[in-house]
This record gives sequence, structure tokens and C-alpha cells, in this order.
Amino acid sequence: MSVKSLIIPRIAAKMLSEKTRDKKRARFERARIEASEDHIVEFFHDPSDPYSQLLHKVLPKFTECYKINLLTHLVSPPDAAAAPEREKLTEYSKMDAMRLAKKAGIDFKIEERAPASNTSVAYARREKLGHYLGGTLYYGGEWYWGLDRLHYLEERLMDMGLRHGGNGRDLIYAPPQSPSGLGRTNADLHWYLSFRSPYSAIVRDRVKSLADAYGADLKIRFVLPMVMRGLPVPKAKKKYIPLDTAREARRNGVDFGRVLDPVGRPVELGYSLLPWAREHSREYDYVQGWLKAVWAEGIDAGAKSGIQKIVERAGLNWNEAKDILGNDDWRAEAEANRLEMMERGVWGVPSFRVGETITWGQDRLWVIEHALQKQIKS
Repeated sequence: MSVKSLIIPRIAAKMLSEKTRDKKRARFERARIEASEDHIVEFFHDPSDPYSQLLHKVLPKFTECYKINLLTHLVSPPDAAAAPEREKLTEYSKMDAMRLAKKAGIDFKIEERAPASNTSVAYARREKLGHYLGGTLYYGGEWYWGLDRLHYLEERLMDMGLRHGGNGRDLIYAPPQSPSGLGRTNADLHWYLSFRSPYSAIVRDRVKSLADAYGADLKIRFVLPMVMRGLPVPKAKKKYIPLDTAREARRNGVDFGRVLDPVGRPVELGYSLLPWAREHSREYDYVQGWLKAVWAEGIDAGAKSGIQKIVERAGLNWNEAKDILGNDDWRAEAEANRLEMMERGVWGVPSFRVGETITWGQDRLWVIEHALQKQIKS
């Protein structure tokens, strides 16, 4: 066991913990009170972005419900480093924002709007605070993206007693849990994932539960991480995603936070055993165990001792595994999975598909559940 594998997971766990978050919140509120400042929520609005338009639609209701001042900044779309597939993002955002609005019961229509101009001051402010997208809210050191994360800010404000009209806990939009029902289908549920994706890690149990609830065959479709395909990841994105994943993990009751980044060789070694695990009917057990080990337990998946532990936990034979560890036979399959995902309009993981329905994000399993419900046998 290396010094790196001993220290880094502990640091990550502390940084991503609820205790650390609460301490930061308390420090912010003390400083705000000492400065006699109001509760100011900043909204970074990209008028050309469907998600930002949808959030903008509900903000009047939000400001009516809470004792806050809303400060709006107009920003332009993210730069190429943060949005490497801009055309796909534009088309996907329109479709996804509309189905999210329908799910939330919001009367919403996307407007074709040009990006805002003269946004340099707001861009600098957003960059200083540590984000890269429009459609985001900022309060007291934390970011809340779109309608999907608004409930976290609502809950924070409620806990501070900032809701008008009593102690009600109704949310503008409460993310649905999946699976929410049962049924029998003969469907294939395709799960596009990456071993370096923290969002893939925290959906590991829920996607299997969803497949089991509807008698679907879970197809694991692994792809190389974006950064290992030469795509840049902005600093702000690197910082925001683990924090967002941590709160989503807490909400869903998933272990996460004791992290040892597997980028590079650990991912390649992990993928080299996937086809073999499938042949032994232990593919999901191996994937589930690998993701948990790396993203919740800080196990070094680049060390033989770490890989052995993952293999044996999955009920597989280490003596067989070590003889094929590190092969490159998996690369063609990973690339084929990536190409299929791209052809269907998504480019990031985790993504999911049933039939012709495809969606991106661990917070979109309800979309896949709807697709499965349409296939229930009468």
C-alpha cells in the first residue's frame, strides 16, 4: 500500500463530508451577520440555455417563498473545454429540459434566444466563485445547477428558517426516486459508464434495482473516460463534480467520498477484466465492486493487491484474473460503445437506454423507468 493510497482517500473523505460542509456554512453565516449583509442568492443566467430558461421560469415562485434577495447576472454559454460537444449539447438540452418541465408540472416553452453579450464582468464573477455553467445559483460557498438541484438550496434555506409562511417543507421540484414501481418486461437496459465517473459510481445500485424491478437485462457498456480520450476538464468542473456527487450520494444513501482517482492505468486494468467477468456471469458484481472500492473505500485499483481484492469480492478467481490482467482486448468494445452512445445523441456518462429512449445522468433514471413501464407485459 502506497503513501498516496493512505493519505489521499482520507483527505477526499474529509473534503466531501457533510461535517465539513456544515462547518463552511456556519463560517459563512457568521461572516454574513458580522457584515450586516442580507441573504443574497446569485443567479447566473444564460438566456440561450434551455435549462437556464427553465430555472428562470420558477425563480419568481422561489423568491416569493424565501426571505432572500436574488441577484441576476447574465452569462454566455460555457467555453469549449466545459462543453466539448456543443451541437449535441444544444439539441439534447432542448429535449431534456422539456421532459423535465413536464415531469415537474411546469408550463414551459423554450425560447430561441441569442447568447447574452457584454458578460465579461459576470463571467469573471462566476469564474472567481468556481463554476462554468449558466442556469446556476450560488449561495454561501455552494452551487446549485438548474431545477434539478434547486431543492438543495430550498432545504438549506428552510433549515435556516428563511421560508415565508411557516414551516412547510414543500419543494418547487422534488427529484423522483427510481424504481418507483414494478413490472415484467423483456427489455434490455443499457448502462453506459466509465470507471472514472463519480456519477457512474453512485448509480451502481440504483440502476441494478431498476433493471430487477422490471425484469430487464442490464447491459453494461463501458467507455473510456473523457480525459483519457484527450478532452480537457476545466478546474472548476473538477472541483464542482465531486461535491455535487457527494450530496447526491447522501440523498440516495450511497457510500461515497473515500476516493482514489483511478485515471489512467487503473481504469485500463479494470477494463481488461470486464469481458472475462462477463464470461463468468459476474460482470455486474465486478463493476459494482470496482466502483465501490475506488469511490467509497479508497482502494488502489492500480495495485495488484487492490485489484485482487476487487476480483475476489466479485466471486471471481484471482489466479485466472492475474494471467489476463492488462490485456488490450477490451479497447474495441469500449470504442464501439462510445460510438453508439454518440450516434444516439449523448456523449457523457452515466447514460442509459431502453429501446429508442436514451438519457444522460444518474438523476434521470425516472426517464428510463417510464420507458420500461411502456414495455410491461399485459
